[in-house]
Amino acid sequence: MNKRLTKEEKQILEGKIFAVLAYLSILCIIPLVFKKDNPFVLKHGKQGLVLFVGEVAVFIVHIILGTAVLKLGMFVLGVLSFIGIIFSLNGRYIKIPLVSDLAEKITL
Repeated sequence: MNKRLTKEEKQILEGKIFAVLAYLSILCIIPLVFKKDNPFVLKHGKQGLVLFVGEVAVFIVHIILGTAVLKLGMFVLGVLSFIGIIFSLNGRYIKIPLVSDLAEKITL
């Protein structure tokens, strides 16, 4: 049987790889530049950008407060990124607490 894909399903299939890149640190820039017309990728890209800014902030704060902050912060952000990758590979979007609130305020 030949199944016709809806517009949303087509966007998800075309954007899965870019959505995964969104959660890989500085690589979050790639989907935001090349696939900003795809709503699925854009949602994941914005969340990835917020997580990347969080990583930079944790790194800066660790200089002042010590290595424990770096380890804990990077662990938490790594887990959130991993969850985002899993959901993007499944073609779904997850609203990561706090992260998604900040991501929705970003305009490109």
